[in-house]
Amino acid sequence: MVTASVVGLIATAGFIGVLGILIKHFGMVQLIAGYDPDRVTDVEGLAEFVGTNVLYVAALVLLVAVVEATAPDRSDSVWIAFVAGVGLLTVRMIRGARRYEIDE
Repeated sequence: MVTASVVGLIATAGFIGVLGILIKHFGMVQLIAGYDPDRVTDVEGLAEFVGTNVLYVAALVLLVAVVEATAPDRSDSVWIAFVAGVGLLTVRMIRGARRYEIDE
């Protein structure tokens, strides 16, 4: 059943997906929080890495939307897994992005 929350989740997944595509395929690294062009040594690598991980987050949001629409009784456990997944991807992005910066 499509509810307002499912529509909101799909819209959110679309927005996050667009951000991921802009970063990964169009090299818009200025969309990355904390981006400092003076410290980055490999702009293309950073764009590929962060953009891919942002697309993973969009996929997780879309997965939650599908579960909300098809099996709302399981949505609590899916939300817990979603928060854990986004948390892990965030840590991965923060730590992994350091590979593309100048060491000081």
